[in-house]
Parts: sequence; C-alpha cells; structure tokens
Amino acid sequence: MDVRYINPFVKSIANTFQTMCGLSINVEKPQLKSGDDPSSDVSGVIGFSGDAAGSVALLFNYDVASKIASAFAGTEINEDHDDFSDAIGELANMVAGGAKAQFEGLNISISLPNVIRGKNHNLSGSKSAPRLIIPCNTDMGTFYMEIGMVLTKSVAASQTAAVGASQ
Repeated sequence: MDVRYINPFVKSIANTFQTMCGLSINVEKPQLKSGDDPSSDVSGVIGFSGDAAGSVALLFNYDVASKIASAFAGTEINEDHDDFSDAIGELANMVAGGAKAQFEGLNISISLPNVIRGKNHNLSGSKSAPRLIIPCNTDMGTFYMEIGMVLTKSVAASQTAAVGASQ
C-alpha cells in the first residue's frame, strides 16, 4: 500500500480519539499482517469501494474497548451495555470518514459500520491485497488498526504493494 493512503488513517485515528475520547494515541510502525494475528474480542469494521476497495478495522480486547467506549460516550459502557457495539462502530466510522476526507483524487464510498464480537476472533481479508496492522497505544491500553486497500482507479493500479507510513 502506498504511504499516501496509510497516513490519512494514522492522522484520522489520532484526531478522532483525541477529539471524541480525550485520548492521545501513540501510533506504532505499521507491519504487514501475517496469518490471522492479532486476535480481538470486538472489531469495528468499515468497508470502502469506488476508486479503492478494502476495509479498515479497529481491533480491541473487551477491557480496552469498554474503557474507550465509556470515554467516547461520557458514561460507563461495558460489553453488555446496549450502546457498546454502537460506540465501537461509530468510532470506526469516524476514523474511516476522516481518512476518506484526506484522500486526494479518489472517489471513495464507505459502508455502514459492522461490529464483530466474540472472544479471540480473527479477521480474514482478501489474499490479493496486503493488510497492514498498526498498533495504537493509549493510557487505556493497546488496540490495533487493520487496513487493507487496493486501488481500483486505473492510474493507480501499480500502487498497491509499497508498505510503510510516516507520521
């Protein structure tokens, strides 16, 4: 993946979590996903289509997800709360929307959020597109952002495999 399409996600997650949850995020170096790791308990997933196809997912364990959902909502939200999945889905939606706004020259649509819950589940992506895992550290714990994207716009067809990001 081209760094021009990773940096918007890095900027968006930092901005979203600072603005909406009051959390500073230390975004670590992206790594190419190998196999199904890391596993998570709850994942907020947003798909995108148009000039690029793929998805972005926020991967949490229940403890970190509950703390972050509570900070986002301004009230105690644990994994059994009726609004838990909505909070995780909305955070994923905001990260995807913030990144989408920074993509220059690409016409991209994003899907409604999907929230997947289940102890130690793994997300599997397309084998034709590289997927990056980006560890995100906060005072409330570590979670991961997973990005998989293939540019479908003909001018960018050769830009699908470079890995890395700078802050």
